[in-house]
Amino acid sequence: MAIKLVREFQQKQQLSMTPQLRKSIDLLQLSRVEIINKINAEIENNPFIIKKESDETLASGHDSDFMSNIAEMITLTDHLQNQLEDLGLTNSEKKIAACIVHSLDESGILNIDLHELEELLEFESSLDEIQLVLENIIQHLEPAGVGAGSFKEVIHIQLKRKNLPQNQQELVQEILFNPDFKNFEHVKSSLSNKFPVELIQHTLSLIKACDLSPGLGFESTQMIYPDVEILSLKNELEIQFIQNDFPQLQIDSELEQLVKDKKNAANKALQEKITDAKWLIRSVEKRNETVREVGELICKKQAEFLVGQSLQLNSLTNLELAKELNLSPSTVSRILRAKYIQTPKGALSMRSLLSASVSKTRKVTPQQLMEEIKRVIGNSPKKLSDQKLVEILNKRGFNLARRTIAKYRTKLNIPNSRKR
Repeated sequence: MAIKLVREFQQKQQLSMTPQLRKSIDLLQLSRVEIINKINAEIENNPFIIKKESDETLASGHDSDFMSNIAEMITLTDHLQNQLEDLGLTNSEKKIAACIVHSLDESGILNIDLHELEELLEFESSLDEIQLVLENIIQHLEPAGVGAGSFKEVIHIQLKRKNLPQNQQELVQEILFNPDFKNFEHVKSSLSNKFPVELIQHTLSLIKACDLSPGLGFESTQMIYPDVEILSLKNELEIQFIQNDFPQLQIDSELEQLVKDKKNAANKALQEKITDAKWLIRSVEKRNETVREVGELICKKQAEFLVGQSLQLNSLTNLELAKELNLSPSTVSRILRAKYIQTPKGALSMRSLLSASVSKTRKVTPQQLMEEIKRVIGNSPKKLSDQKLVEILNKRGFNLARRTIAKYRTKLNIPNSRKR
């Protein structure tokens, strides 16, 4: 049998990750402080990049004494641990409390459930013991609201500290945890026959005044500066990228002209510096514009929550954001990292304003589902099994599996029907 050499040609499409594309992707996930530090470093290394004289950088807005004292500022974790040391806790309570404190995010909210904490503690403590430490110790620390599992719980903890009259406490409970209420106007119309209108209005004012990110005031290991702000709430949300203290860059045209002058034999390194400078300016502008677009869409989707008309976040995921903005999900995911929006409720991370739906046929957030499960179980004289809960909720259009109901019932720390 003869052996032949055959030449074949094939066409293939392939995306090459160039160094500049990789650097552009890296810029997307930098926080405001991180990208400003990177820009300042590039200015030091590249003589062709200069700042516009009319603008000041973030660093220039703070004197050197302040910046030198940053390391001495106390973190949220340190602040909470200092309080724990004065409580005379048992060794078991100390271990559980330390695990919870280190599991809080930068705003002071606990985004993991008790089962995950149980696993972190290597199952040395029971769910009941963890629950007791969380409710009776962590949630009584300062600032009020740390250890909450949601924005509603943050508000509930803060208002409990105010020693409100009994009827107002009942009103707070009803407003926060009744899943039937869509917004505050619905609250007013539904509860006006049970509570005085003045009391409802006063309670809503207290709710709107609560701090939804109680831990941010103590976070010093990562400086928090919002990228996007809400300008006006009169007719509709107006969103813009915060230009104050952000370096406005341009090419040093005089230096560039000298390099291009034919009389000067510019070497390849200088030409690369010019190319890098132009790339950085374009990439930073594109990064800021993309951050603004993502922030604007999030604010529009969660408008009722942000303007104080509702306590409930709408179902929203990064996949939905990517589809509407015609971006890749990975780009949106990078944008959401360490980005904050300045809202009337304080600085909130973009990611905290997202909430995935647990149902494919109806937009239901995990918080809404847990409130509904809690309400159905509480209103039923019988001990409802998970299967019975599925039947009741699916008749209301939730279309959920039994394991989903069991998962969120467990997150509520409600035992199964046999143990209730």
